[in-house]
Amino acid sequence: MAVRPITVIGHKALHAPTKKVREITDEVRTLVDDMFDTMAAAEGVGLAANQVGVRLRLFVYDCPVPGEDNARGVVVNPALERLGTPAPLDEEDGEGCLSVPGEWFPLARHPRARVTGTDLDGREVVVEGEGLLARCLQHETDHLDGYLYLDKLTGPVKAEAREAVKDRGWAADGIVKWDPSATTADEV
Repeated sequence: MAVRPITVIGHKALHAPTKKVREITDEVRTLVDDMFDTMAAAEGVGLAANQVGVRLRLFVYDCPVPGEDNARGVVVNPALERLGTPAPLDEEDGEGCLSVPGEWFPLARHPRARVTGTDLDGREVVVEGEGLLARCLQHETDHLDGYLYLDKLTGPVKAEAREAVKDRGWAADGIVKWDPSATTADEV
C-alpha cells in the first residue's frame, strides 16, 4: 500500500467523466488500498479515483457520523440519489476538497443522499446518509462525473473561489499534484 499524489484543480483528470469498472483486478484492489492510505495521509473523508489520476468510477470514504462509528468503505460504479431539498446556507455548510487543498467554501447540498453500487467482491452496496456523509457521497460522485465542488458555486462565492485558486497559482506554477505524505493541504 502506498500514498499516491493527489491531482489539483486544473488537472484534466478532474474534469473528465470516469469509466465504468468492468472487472475487479489485483490492480483495482491495490488502487483502493492506496486510496485509503492517501485519504488518511491527506486527512480527508472521501477520495475519488480520478483524484489520484485514475479514470475509473469508484471512490473510498471514511466519514464521521455523529454518535456512531465512521462510515467507511468503497463504492464501485456508484449511482447517486439526492434526497430532500437543499436548505439555505449556514456557516456549517462549508465544503473543502483534497484537489483544492487548503480552501473551504459554502455550498448548498441535499440534506440526505443514497449511493448504490458494488464492493470489491461484486456485492451490492447501498450507502445512505445525512449531514456530512450525505455531502461526502454527493461530492465524491460529482468527482466521478467530472465536476469539482467549485463548479457548483454561485454568485460572490464563485468569484471568491476563482480568486483564491488564482492566488494559489497552481496552474501558473505548473503544480498539478501534491503529495500528502510530504506536505499538508495548507502547504500546497
